[in-house]
Amino acid sequence: MLHYHGLPFGGGQISHLAMQGKHAFVSFATGLSHIEMAADICQSFAIDNGAFSLWKSGKKYDVEQYVDFLLRWHRHPALDFYLLPDVIDGGEDANQKIRSKFYALAQYHDGLMNLAVPVWHMDESLDALQAFMVTNKKIALGSAGDYAKIGTDKWWYRMSEAMEVLCDAEGRPKCKLHGLRMLDRKITSRLPLSSADSTNVGRNIGIDKAWSGTYSPASKKTRAIVMMERIEQQSSAAIWTDVGYDKQNLELF
Repeated sequence: MLHYHGLPFGGGQISHLAMQGKHAFVSFATGLSHIEMAADICQSFAIDNGAFSLWKSGKKYDVEQYVDFLLRWHRHPALDFYLLPDVIDGGEDANQKIRSKFYALAQYHDGLMNLAVPVWHMDESLDALQAFMVTNKKIALGSAGDYAKIGTDKWWYRMSEAMEVLCDAEGRPKCKLHGLRMLDRKITSRLPLSSADSTNVGRNIGIDKAWSGTYSPASKKTRAIVMMERIEQQSSAAIWTDVGYDKQNLELF
């Protein structure tokens, strides 16, 4: 499984020192500086569509601008994939509309769709998930709506339904799966993901009280390296095994 670390963290210099040879997850919303750094020093990188960051800041999503951004990078040898645009809390229809707008623009650019990965939100229908699986080699799984909190019983129940669509009778995924915000051992140990991302490093290297004791790392760069080493020890499950939640009781949530 590939472990993608969300950028930036701890300032550009710390990210640059710690991310050499790593896999980066870079957002369209953060501009060029971070993706240029990732392309220069990382083993590989993937591009997040930036929808969540722009939504939180109250800015309107510009599909044309995203296409222009991707045209600068889609042929870079270190780029693994990019996420198709989506609408945060927009629902299935809104997401289909924004993808259609992207497709209409992308069709004029040879090769742009080769690394495109759609996001299936867990509050969308299983029929939509099935359609993605038929037409895409890789799907990103996003926690949204009633399933926004990762790892709850309700979340696992819905994920179990998704895995019944995505996996064959032996639990093997029928396409590659990316877990958005899922670099957690409790998650990856159960799901047959080919990759996952997390902003865990960025959220935690600056919390000084969490780094105490005689052998506390002396710098934020070292903190980042320690955290990434621990995260990268986690591997994904080879197959999906239903965790056996009581479906009848969970339907009450």
